[in-house]
Amino acid sequence: MEISGKPSHPPKLTWSTKLAYGAGDMGAGLTSNLLAVSFLIFLTNVAGLEPWLAGSVLTIGKIWDLVNDPLVGMLSDRTKTRWGRRYPWIALTAIPFGATFYFVWIVPGLNSQIALFCYYILMSAVFQTFFTTTNLPYSTLTAEMTEDYDGRTELTSFRLAFSLIGAVLILALGAVVSGQVESPQRQYQILSILGGLVAIATTYWCVFGTFGHYQRQATYLGRSLNSGQEGDNDSFLEQLKIVFSNRPFLFVVGIYLFSWLALQITATVLPYYVVFWMDNPNYFLALLLVQGIAIIMLFVCNFLAKQIGKKGVYFLGGGIWILVQLGLFFLQPGQLGAMYLLCVVASFGVATAYVVPWSILPDVIEFNELKTGRRSEGAFYAFMTLLQKLGLAGGITLFSLALEYSGFDKDLTNQTESALWAIRIFIGPVPLILLVGGMILTYFYPITKATHAETLLKLAERRKQTQ
Repeated sequence: MEISGKPSHPPKLTWSTKLAYGAGDMGAGLTSNLLAVSFLIFLTNVAGLEPWLAGSVLTIGKIWDLVNDPLVGMLSDRTKTRWGRRYPWIALTAIPFGATFYFVWIVPGLNSQIALFCYYILMSAVFQTFFTTTNLPYSTLTAEMTEDYDGRTELTSFRLAFSLIGAVLILALGAVVSGQVESPQRQYQILSILGGLVAIATTYWCVFGTFGHYQRQATYLGRSLNSGQEGDNDSFLEQLKIVFSNRPFLFVVGIYLFSWLALQITATVLPYYVVFWMDNPNYFLALLLVQGIAIIMLFVCNFLAKQIGKKGVYFLGGGIWILVQLGLFFLQPGQLGAMYLLCVVASFGVATAYVVPWSILPDVIEFNELKTGRRSEGAFYAFMTLLQKLGLAGGITLFSLALEYSGFDKDLTNQTESALWAIRIFIGPVPLILLVGGMILTYFYPITKATHAETLLKLAERRKQTQ
């Protein structure tokens, strides 16, 4: 269906639109960060699960995500309403997303390790289902709100800045609540309630603040909000084949997986590193320095990407981050000043790991549209979101197994030498190897600003022929 009155120029991304769009990821950043940095230590030291059982909770929960994420991606691609394909999903599931976060952080009073294990698997799966139904359709909006190469980097910067604002907010709240509330169990309950409310509010800010631009962009592209697109009814296997036959997407998958796994392992290990190796009971400041300064660095990355390209930014950030991980490995107990300085420096590397993979994904979608005639944003973003969750679960699982086999004892203040070595290896060499892998894949990534511009020209010519 053609849309009459098509404007000659694409709608401008205003500050209010960019702010509202960014706000949509605040809840995801907040909830994901609390899970990344505190869920393992919550399960072992508050809920009382053994380390190997605690590490298995998210891993087993992610088995559902192997179905849930691609399913939601494809269903959102096929959704046809007068509000478009994505917004009904976001608006209708925002409240369950925020509400179910609370149930992940309560201790149900079960005496059996197996019963506790099953409870946290179930609650994690329920929460992640609503996380996906809200955040995955939201994520695909990057590709649908603008076709501009640099505009997508800018949108991604706003999105990830709010994600990190949410991440920093929950850490700041954690520092305040832990100083005011004595019971660790009660601390996490308060944080989960506050976090859920923020997630709901910011999601609706995004919905109401971006829909007008979304409508204008659809009009400019000659698309009807309530019409489908070619390929919407493809089966799961057909969608899978389309996604993974896209060569540039395989590079994006590898870059993102290496980067995100390095990030999640570091975030998971850092509390243990600060508490047990650096002998400092308050790990919130180190995390706040990394993620708080990374908010500013996101916009530095956005500026540098326009000067030296997205590949150049990734190489620069990855190289700096590698040096930081080496520094953390060689630090000795008590060198807190040096540790905090390294946390500040690490923020630039963390920002590149956020910005670059997500800003190049929409370019891959256009490449796929030129090649196959289909966009399938939901399918592509589904697999990226799935990788994000698998990276989180994988990082926690690998480290929890290392703790288990190294003799870590949750009841000891002074850990064994082998446990301390496990913590140091996972703060240094393991993320370093992953980052090197990401840099190698980035070097060979085939889409540049010039090739993307050529793709858009060809797509524009094709659309003119079909109108």
